[in-house]
Amino acid sequence: MTRFRVSALLIAGGLAASPLAALGCACGCGIFEVGAGTMLPDGPGATLFFQASYLDQTNNWSGTSTAPAADNDDKHIRTEFYTLGLQEMFNRDWGVTVQIPYEQRHLATVDDDTGEYGVFDHGAVGDIRIMGTYTGFSDDMSTGVAFGLKLANGDWKFPGFDRDTEIGTGSTNALLGVYHQMRFGASAWSGFAQFLADLPFATQGGYRPGDELDAAFGAYPDSWQLGSGVKLTPILQGLVSLREHDSGPNADPDNTGYQRVLGAAGLELQVHHVHLYMDVEAPIWQNVRGNQLVAPWQAKLAASIKL
Repeated sequence: MTRFRVSALLIAGGLAASPLAALGCACGCGIFEVGAGTMLPDGPGATLFFQASYLDQTNNWSGTSTAPAADNDDKHIRTEFYTLGLQEMFNRDWGVTVQIPYEQRHLATVDDDTGEYGVFDHGAVGDIRIMGTYTGFSDDMSTGVAFGLKLANGDWKFPGFDRDTEIGTGSTNALLGVYHQMRFGASAWSGFAQFLADLPFATQGGYRPGDELDAAFGAYPDSWQLGSGVKLTPILQGLVSLREHDSGPNADPDNTGYQRVLGAAGLELQVHHVHLYMDVEAPIWQNVRGNQLVAPWQAKLAASIKL
């Protein structure tokens, strides 16, 4: 079975989080935390990885369709996510992953109280994730579970940002995930399925982000050999994200929470011990609570090296 190594966000790797969910982005960042199948462990050793993702939310959405921009105080949210991580598999059964995200966010919004239009830009380290991994269910490590914490170290007090757009959530979250890789009969195709639950349990500042479940289902053919030690693999994915609305006196429960289905097409290039992965994701169906800004597409680029 072909094995991938690159994305910074794989459940088996410790959720690699994209970047991503380490921030208070109630409008769709969590989907970066699954997909690609690229950090699934394949044996003892350390892997250093980096991931960059881009999300540009420009379209107001309500329910399952577009809505007038005037119905939403937020007019534009653009975020660049960068995650540096290290995965250490102590043996074929146990491993740990640490991810340190950095986010750069641009927000254009209208103040609820004054009606004034404001533009805010902020970059900071996001909420760090620490994940343990167990892959001892089978000799080929094709099934594994992940468990750990998202810490509350990220900035959640930047002026001009609401709690659901701050870089940090201010909460400590339990992270629980599972993955499985499989071969599709005698064909040249393989696949994977991943699930990741993100469950806040310790909050502060009158804000609790909604519980979230993200899933990815992928399929890919045997790698194309481009030369000695060089392989290219196309990957097709379906991504599902379910999030409950936020709660607390500083939350906006009427305009948070969603269900989303995305399709993604990606490529992974392996050059000896270095892996590069990129994909572009687009919504197929989405249902949001109230009015929320959504992105017409989003993308990620990742690289990893086995040390």
